[in-house]
Amino acid sequence: MSRLLIRWIVLTVAVLIAAYTVDGIAVSGFFSALCAAALLGILNAVLRPILVLLTLPITVLSFGFFLLVINAVLLSLVSSVIRGFDVQGFWPAVFGSILISAVNWALNALLARSARRGPTRRAGQEEVIDLEHRGGNRWE
Repeated sequence: MSRLLIRWIVLTVAVLIAAYTVDGIAVSGFFSALCAAALLGILNAVLRPILVLLTLPITVLSFGFFLLVINAVLLSLVSSVIRGFDVQGFWPAVFGSILISAVNWALNALLARSARRGPTRRAGQEEVIDLEHRGGNRWE
């Protein structure tokens, strides 16, 4: 559950960054960005795979660029539902969805990298893996 909360906060930060950098996207406060991120996450999990599947021929013919249109439509849909989150037009939605995707990817990659780092070993300390022979070429 904490991983879901972290991803939600990361998406909220991405929405706030997009609102402050892209003209045509406005957020009235943190709570609006939090609600927009929650709805955007739900739509990306539920509706986006269906839209991608339905528009697969157009996506293939456009070399994947139609996915930007799908992301922009979802961002505009969130804007029409959440009060305090406003996207004014198609191009701000496209640029905002690109920025939200990039920031979301970068922050999640950074968090995953820091989570993979375990406790550091001290100099001279070795790590040992003990294996037992189970017959043939099988070791466990």
